[in-house]
Amino acid sequence: MQKTKQSKVPQSLGSKIFSIVNYTILALVGFIMFYPMFYVFIVSISSAQYINQGMISFLPKGINFEAYERVLQNKDIWVGYKNTILYTVLGTLINVVLTAMCAYPLSRKEFYGRGPFTVLITLTMFISGGMIPLYLVINNLKIMNTMWAILLPSAISTYNMIVMRTSFSSIPDSLIESAYLDGANDIQILAKIIMPLSKAIIATMVLFYAVSHWNSYFPAMLYLNDKAKYPVQVIMRDIIIESDMSQAGDMSGMANVAATNYKYAVIIISIVPILMVYPFIQKYFTKGVMVGAVKG
Repeated sequence: MQKTKQSKVPQSLGSKIFSIVNYTILALVGFIMFYPMFYVFIVSISSAQYINQGMISFLPKGINFEAYERVLQNKDIWVGYKNTILYTVLGTLINVVLTAMCAYPLSRKEFYGRGPFTVLITLTMFISGGMIPLYLVINNLKIMNTMWAILLPSAISTYNMIVMRTSFSSIPDSLIESAYLDGANDIQILAKIIMPLSKAIIATMVLFYAVSHWNSYFPAMLYLNDKAKYPVQVIMRDIIIESDMSQAGDMSGMANVAATNYKYAVIIISIVPILMVYPFIQKYFTKGVMVGAVKG
């Protein structure tokens, strides 16, 4: 068979202008989003002299890594890292398991009370008790100053559960019926059929929950009293506040420069690990969100 060559359709002048405008806008938006992080990095490795004179814009000057050496020598940073990794890994595991266990029955048409349960769960997205009732509940459960005060209140995200439920609904009923005929129960169906076929949405949920846990700091400020249990975000917040106080108390501005280097180095170190997760999950991210949003 003779291969047919695909001829390119010539673009009209309007299409070319439209493409140029789109690329220009996307490049501008990308620069606006990337520059703040890039600026924090170049300031963190620049010399104090150039920072004090306001000469840092797009390229670092007087490159040195003294601020990073000071950060890595801070024991509180390493303790915060250990706690954050623990909260992120354990919290994400709890989130994904409980979200899947809630989403699976709501995705089955034969589940009695599916509609009312869905409505009641959805209402929690718009109506909540608030901060003080939640604090009282955690206090009465005797889990104050423990990691469970950080992990259990956010065990399930209603939005993520609805997305996962929609994804589970797209799996053919014939597979589940065949499993029932073979003697499988619902736990086995969820673990051996639903979850393996939902890798994209599970990877998306892992990304959502992990980023949320990694960036979380306010619950730790409310429920934790022991500094040894603080996540790295709270440690970073304390360092930034101390840097701002040293800035306000120093008239010459030299301490401000050292504090700025140190502060920005802490910010970079705290966000690098979660950024490294994206390349491994990115291929599932778009697919998972689309699968969970196509069907209502």
